Amino acid sequence: MPNPELQRKILKLSSELLKKQIKWRRYLHQFPEVSNNEFETTKYLTDELKKLSITTKKIKLPTGLIAEVTGNKKGPVVAVRTDIDALPILEQTNLPYQSKNKGCMHACGHDMHMATILGVAAILENLKSELHGTVRFLFQPAEEMPPGGARPMIEEGVLDNVKMIFGLHVDPHLQTGKIGTRDGVTMASVTDFDLIIHGKSGHAARPHHTVDAIVTAAEVIESLQKIISREVDPIDPVVITFGKISGGYARNVISDKVHLVGTIRTLSPKASKEMPRKVKRIAQSICKARGATAEMIIIGLYPVLVNDVDTNSIIKNNYNNLFGTGKIEDAPQVLGGEDFACYLEHVKGAMFRLGVMNKKIKADKPWHSPEFIVDEDALYYGTFVIVASVIDALKKL
Repeated sequence: MPNPELQRKILKLSSELLKKQIKWRRYLHQFPEVSNNEFETTKYLTDELKKLSITTKKIKLPTGLIAEVTGNKKGPVVAVRTDIDALPILEQTNLPYQSKNKGCMHACGHDMHMATILGVAAILENLKSELHGTVRFLFQPAEEMPPGGARPMIEEGVLDNVKMIFGLHVDPHLQTGKIGTRDGVTMASVTDFDLIIHGKSGHAARPHHTVDAIVTAAEVIESLQKIISREVDPIDPVVITFGKISGGYARNVISDKVHLVGTIRTLSPKASKEMPRKVKRIAQSICKARGATAEMIIIGLYPVLVNDVDTNSIIKNNYNNLFGTGKIEDAPQVLGGEDFACYLEHVKGAMFRLGVMNKKIKADKPWHSPEFIVDEDALYYGTFVIVASVIDALKKL
């Protein structure tokens, strides 16, 4: 871990940078952009990095970028990743800097992630003499929309020569000043899929001349829940959720088509492979029994997120060394997904939780809520721990 003198310097730089990070974060919060449309966000990040004299590199994807800070001493490459996209949510915080892009909101904290990583880059640029290698910053698009932006970034070569990767995610259930870590399986695999039920249309008063896609779809939805109770090991958590149903034309017309939009979540790599096959089997069997057909389309897949023990150890040691014990909590396993998991299939690394909860300012609403608020003081803690951890990792790898 960095020596005491260097730690004090990092703390001082983190403290001095906080106001600027808040400015960055509030600008990004006002102008959110949904997945694969982060054009202005990418431009803003590029401009701010250039102001910091940090080398940036365009990628072949429409949005997103990478940046690098190379130390004065030779060594390996470590990466730090932030997501940059927002959600299609109408903000209801009434903050003076709330979203100006109606119907779009940073309701998952990606604006905090970006401001944190910009701060990390700024500080490391001033500490090149302490860097034994190179730090590569990944500003990744489309985390919120499977198939996601991680795999296309990897295909671009962003992990070339990388020996370790760090990521963070804000946590509104964790008090500001605390972080959360967990070794091993931490977040769920995500299989997003569509089911299209095809029937035969006709008059509402003559159902015997039709194949009702709506009634069939209802039976499919109900039956798929029985996979969890009767076909999955009870100690393996699995969730099947349908978030959207569309179909039909009028109250007196039996629909010939229903579109179901669903997601499967599990912490088991085995279940992650098996579940799509089970869903398809049951959906097609029910449809066949009713004279309908079912078409299953896999939209995207995020693997189970598995944190590396060594990377977590670096994060925890640096945080404990500065703030003392009792500031790190065990992060629970959750069925939320993150395509940061894709990077961890190729290189060891870890994602930690950054506490942003402060009930005094109502910063305690869950992710994806239109009332989601964060405590911006958390930027200081996130910036310090990543800077210290990256410097430490480069010396150890």
